[in-house]
Amino acid sequence: MSAMIEARGLVKRFGKTSALDGLDVTAQSGQVLAVLGPNGAGKTTFVRAVATLLRLDAGTLSVAGHDVRREPEAVRRVIGLAGQFAAIEPAMTGRENLEMVARLFGRDRRTARSSAAAVLEQLGLVQDADRLARTYSGGMRRRLDLGASLVGAPRLLLLDEPTTGLDPRSRIELWDTIRGLVETGTAVLLTTQYLDEADQLASQIVIIDRGRAVASGTATELKRRVGGSVVEVHLRALDDLPRAAELLGSLKQRERIEIDEATRRVSVGVGADREGLMRAMEAVWGANLDVEDIALRQPNLDEVFLALTGTSPDDHDPGAADAA
Repeated sequence: MSAMIEARGLVKRFGKTSALDGLDVTAQSGQVLAVLGPNGAGKTTFVRAVATLLRLDAGTLSVAGHDVRREPEAVRRVIGLAGQFAAIEPAMTGRENLEMVARLFGRDRRTARSSAAAVLEQLGLVQDADRLARTYSGGMRRRLDLGASLVGAPRLLLLDEPTTGLDPRSRIELWDTIRGLVETGTAVLLTTQYLDEADQLASQIVIIDRGRAVASGTATELKRRVGGSVVEVHLRALDDLPRAAELLGSLKQRERIEIDEATRRVSVGVGADREGLMRAMEAVWGANLDVEDIALRQPNLDEVFLALTGTSPDDHDPGAADAA
């Protein structure tokens, strides 16, 4: 399988801030590559570099075999970009928006109309194509924005946090749309702070922190890298959470115990066998805590992310605003 993106030793500085600091990334054709990282890690800077929107200070970057520095026009012909916010004209219909963008890509009127019609069909917007975009729901606007990046028939689609601000139903609809695009052969570079999104969509995941790749692989490979299992205890009474966390603290094999007051759950990393589960059960029931449920599970991507970066995906580094 040929590489769609080859990035080696990318460096980009904004003043004293290093947005990219020797970043290495490879993305294959016909797959979704998810780039994860806390705010300020360099995700958006990397997308902007791939999109030829900024000049790197060092390193080599190619897209579909074209060098981004030497052949920016060739790169632009094979990519489509959808940013964090829908960039559509609300006073125009969905169809008019797509036809306008197709014309900006250099299509004649007839080709622009056919391209717009094909994309509307692809995204399930045919019935609403002739409504004004300002009457669309948030999810429909995001799909239309995605359509605007597709009328040029890109081989690589760049999605920078595409589901930010969407309700759960709209997020799932957009996920289905992205899966459909990949099935037709489009490669996708996705940045997201929603780790379940990467788990759902990505063939490969790269976790970056402070402008460098700290881990890469499939979701399953990254979960195995953390090692061990997680005991999760669901309590009936909120007041029992501190006591449960204290009891489970002696079992932990990772630094932190996760306490979720909203769901009355305590999670702790233990060994890979069932012994940790048995010891957890003995501890909480021996203390007469009122337990709703107790289970042993594999680490999720949130826990992988925390173990590898020491921070959560939505933690903000105030000194790295330009390095997002």
